[in-house]
Amino acid sequence: MRSKYWIVGGEYHDTTFDRIIDGTEQLIGPFPCRDEAMDEWKKLATETRSNCLARYTIAEEFANAS
Repeated sequence: MRSKYWIVGGEYHDTTFDRIIDGTEQLIGPFPCRDEAMDEWKKLATETRSNCLARYTIAEEFANAS
């Protein structure tokens, strides 16, 4: 079974991070391994570090075993 990795996130209305602001959603990927996704996440974190309402995470998509 092979996984894919995605970076998901955007800018939120407040620091509860419950509601993302429409139009700021981002889905970046897929990446074949977590390390590649982490490298890209670090770049994105550096670009948005001055915005306390921006949040991104790495999500793992599990492939179906067929």
